Amino acid sequence: MALGVPECMWPRGLTAHSLPPRQALGSLCSPWAAPRVGPLPPAPAMVRISKPKTFQAYLDDCHRRYSCAHCRAHLANHDDLISKSFQGSQGRAYLFNSVVNVGCGPAEERVLLTGLHAVADIHCENCKTTLGWKYEQAFESSQKYKEGKYIIELNHMIKDNGWD
Repeated sequence: MALGVPECMWPRGLTAHSLPPRQALGSLCSPWAAPRVGPLPPAPAMVRISKPKTFQAYLDDCHRRYSCAHCRAHLANHDDLISKSFQGSQGRAYLFNSVVNVGCGPAEERVLLTGLHAVADIHCENCKTTLGWKYEQAFESSQKYKEGKYIIELNHMIKDNGWD
């Protein structure tokens, strides 16, 4: 530990050998620290500096919301839930009016339980897990209400904040 800071916290490229002599450090060096004799011990392998998780959008704390089950990124407010009676490719799914922190793949035509639709897979922008799909186009008139809406499968989301 030089300068009172563990080496793993030093700026990239800075080593004990690249530091200026103690006298040149002035007030950065503790006046009561004994000079180090011999080579520096290796930094512990278990110390890792990781950047904090940042999401593109944070949903209001006062509302019930749904989050990604894998990384806890916010996905949707409960107010945007349209229906709980949908079937995803891996089980039950919910239909939402709008979502956040989600990326969209290319649209492709698929025959689903309710007919032919143009859909695009959606994934969590933070952990890249495929969550469900977005309805781009419905070819049957009775299914037009789904256009622009999102399906998220239950096994990829959790209820978060205010679900007493």
